[in-house]
Amino acid sequence: MKALPKPRKEPRQARSQQMVDLILEATARVLAKNGYARTNTNLIAERAGVSVGSVYQYFPNKDSLIVAVHERHARQMVRVIDTILSGSGNGTLREQIAAMVRAWLAAHLVDPELHRVLERDLPFLDPPHDGNPSDQSIFDRVRRLLEERCDQITLTDRGLATWVVVNMVKSLVHAAVIEPPRLAALADIECAITDAVMGVLVGTTTIARSVVEETT
Repeated sequence: MKALPKPRKEPRQARSQQMVDLILEATARVLAKNGYARTNTNLIAERAGVSVGSVYQYFPNKDSLIVAVHERHARQMVRVIDTILSGSGNGTLREQIAAMVRAWLAAHLVDPELHRVLERDLPFLDPPHDGNPSDQSIFDRVRRLLEERCDQITLTDRGLATWVVVNMVKSLVHAAVIEPPRLAALADIECAITDAVMGVLVGTTTIARSVVEETT
């Protein structure tokens, strides 16, 4: 994999950090509105209210700005996931799976317009599973949960079960954010994804009634 572009230099003072934060927020907004192809440093500088020279002082090109925005977005997602899961307690298997689904949905809705552009135009920026903090955190949590509740699930291969659960949730959450189902409330989406995962783990589902009603 080709090395991703990095900032020209790191801010050392609070004032410099504020400028970099302003530039990155402007990059996120321009990117979310225009997509990758129509984003450029002139538009970013104009949105941030700074000169193009100020942008180039810290970032050598557009791609280095977008990589920095992608990394900032990933950190925001990790914080949301950790916050929700830290308060999920020690509930039932279903409650724990539901908390993970809720956390992942919330993380992907931190900045949905930006997330759609990053996923659609720049999927190559996503690091491999074992290099992605949010993915690795979820994978480890699911594996621990399935080990603890091994007597409740039908899949005997815990590693495979973890892989199935993580990729099911990831795929369905991405779909819910990128192309959300028409007229479905977020709570119903969460319930439907949880039902699907529980169906794989224990062989039973209880499809959300409101989802069924909307599709019949």
